[in-house]
Amino acid sequence: MESFFTTEVLSALLTLTFLEIVLGIDNILFVSIIAGKLSEHQQKRAIGLGMAMAMILRLVLLLGISLLMRMQDTWIKLDNKIIHAEISGQAIILFLGGLFLLYKSTKEIYEKVELEGDKHFQAKGQTTQTKAVLQITLINLVFSVDSILTALGMSNGLPYASWVMGIAIVVSILIMMLFAHPVGNFVNQHPSLQVLGLSFLLLIGFMLLAEAAHLSHTQILGQEVGSIPKGYLYFAIAFSLGVEFINMKLRKRPKKL
Repeated sequence: MESFFTTEVLSALLTLTFLEIVLGIDNILFVSIIAGKLSEHQQKRAIGLGMAMAMILRLVLLLGISLLMRMQDTWIKLDNKIIHAEISGQAIILFLGGLFLLYKSTKEIYEKVELEGDKHFQAKGQTTQTKAVLQITLINLVFSVDSILTALGMSNGLPYASWVMGIAIVVSILIMMLFAHPVGNFVNQHPSLQVLGLSFLLLIGFMLLAEAAHLSHTQILGQEVGSIPKGYLYFAIAFSLGVEFINMKLRKRPKKL
């Protein structure tokens, strides 16, 4: 057990915990937007259920790591003059998750922009807690697969790798649960942040589609589809948030006569 408290293991644990929190921001955002359609007294419960479900799914996937690794095997093979692909189970999950994010984000943006003042829509627009939890569960599954794959890549060859991944997942989700409700309230109070957040989810959905194609070694007309580096994506998100926070601060200033 003493070998667990080495510099290598502890630094990997801190790094992986921080990375899991960063990767979980989009999870919090999606959960907050879906929970925002519920009545006020149901929102906190739905967010808590969503984040707890994220932790359970990640731990289940971690325990069933052998199944996850077998999902890297080719399930479907396409080979013709236009497209070549070796589609695995992981690629299918990421592809379906990307499509779901693109559909859901586009639908939510349309409702925010076009139907915000529609009283008939507002009367029908509220969702039930069961539907909200179901949508949260579906997207948590996609984010959990992505999170575990990242954890596997970082902890490869590390002593006590399973323990490090398990502790990092639990600690990161607990930290996110503390901030999920305040973040949800803040986002729901600022419509511009909601649209910006949904735009982020569009980017993430496209990234998941590209990642699925990359995992499948997809070639279209002889050109291989590459993955999108996550650093570029998170830089774009951080930059956009910085600009939006500056705009929010400027809007609060009293207008000069």
